[in-house]
Amino acid sequence: MKRYALLCISGAVLTAAALCFAFLVAPRIDSMGDVQRIFYFHVPSAWLSYIGFLIAFVSSLCFLFQGKEKFDLFARVGAEVGLFFGYIVIITGPLWARVSWGVWWKWEPRLTSMAFLVLIFTIYVALQNVSHEKATQKLAAVLALFGTPSIYFVHSAVNRMQGLHPKNVVSQGLNFEMRLALYSFFFAELCLFLGLFALRWNGLKAERAVIQMKKRLSKMEEER
Repeated sequence: MKRYALLCISGAVLTAAALCFAFLVAPRIDSMGDVQRIFYFHVPSAWLSYIGFLIAFVSSLCFLFQGKEKFDLFARVGAEVGLFFGYIVIITGPLWARVSWGVWWKWEPRLTSMAFLVLIFTIYVALQNVSHEKATQKLAAVLALFGTPSIYFVHSAVNRMQGLHPKNVVSQGLNFEMRLALYSFFFAELCLFLGLFALRWNGLKAERAVIQMKKRLSKMEEER
């Protein structure tokens, strides 16, 4: 619990600092106005969703090859936490777009590819919640393997394809104050990511232990 408390405190302190940097230090972009400040937590949320989905990908691969329960649990936690940040991206993107470009959504590759990625892992989590049978877990693992490479397409679409969504400006085009706000939000959200991951991991382990206990009790009753 001390570790969770430390992560929460660190996240709260970093979030407060990040908000100050984003609203008081980072310059205002006249062409977009203050709504552009959504960028400072929109982008880190996308990064962390990628990390969660990559964890699900690697763990699903290990589960399919070794069949160990812990890999399925690890994949599920990675997918769920990644999905949490993916939803932040999907929600904040249209808010930014509506004010800046006058539309909530446009079916272009840059936007649709991220929505497709989030949809795949939404289905993955739904599958995991439907059944705890081995066959369902394997089907979910295959879905994770199929969906995760979409991350590359999302990244490529942002950089190479035309549309309303701006190109990658993190590597260039940001001054020191903007980078300070951006990376402050990243580390604040990273603390949240780690805290959620640890909490969900322990919660799923306890859930699986209860399921196993119920199965044993059911088996004992049948033997009677």
